[in-house]
Amino acid sequence: MAEMTQIAARSALDQPAAFKRRGLLFVLSSPSGARKSTISRKLLADDPGLSMSVSATTRPMRPGEEDGKDYHFVDLAQFRQMTADNQFLEWAHVFGHRYGTPRAPVEGMLESGRDILFDIDWQGAQQLYQLAGGDVVRVFILPPSMAELEQRLRGRRTDSDEVIEGRMARAHGEIAHWDGYDYVLVNDDADACFAKVRTILYAERLKRSRQTGLIGFIRKLDREES
Repeated sequence: MAEMTQIAARSALDQPAAFKRRGLLFVLSSPSGARKSTISRKLLADDPGLSMSVSATTRPMRPGEEDGKDYHFVDLAQFRQMTADNQFLEWAHVFGHRYGTPRAPVEGMLESGRDILFDIDWQGAQQLYQLAGGDVVRVFILPPSMAELEQRLRGRRTDSDEVIEGRMARAHGEIAHWDGYDYVLVNDDADACFAKVRTILYAERLKRSRQTGLIGFIRKLDREES
């Protein structure tokens, strides 16, 4: 697996300059506790060509978080106005709060050929796909078992029994939408799961449909032949 990802990485870097491409929207979804946030952080640290989409939320800021880095923290009135002004690519209610992806920064990065990572739920993934279609790559991460998922949630020691029960109930609902994703992985080994996610990202970058400079390059080859 390591060799495959290294080959894919070299292939992405060795492409001719004419092979300009459009960026992609790389979605990671999972039930809370399946450790997609850990994979997201590793991807961002590993790949300088990947940027994290920063969501707006009405959730209160937690200790250690930074406005504009972890989230754009807004009040309910501001969020509603942004929704009315069509400033979101997607938005949803999650655990009593609202989360949304601001449209302008994402569209700017996409046009410039940068790839954007999204840590969103199935509702957001569905909305994003309806708007952006072929620019979206959707990856769903499953826990090895529901018992393991509950153990991970309890191991955090940050939530009450009631909150954990709510997260487990939501997890069942999220898993029911697994077939709305392009790839589905089981995170029974963190390093192996990360390697698979990274391989998917590299492979999707190389798809012919994303190579906006390919036609010009082929025409150049034809002229050289004649």
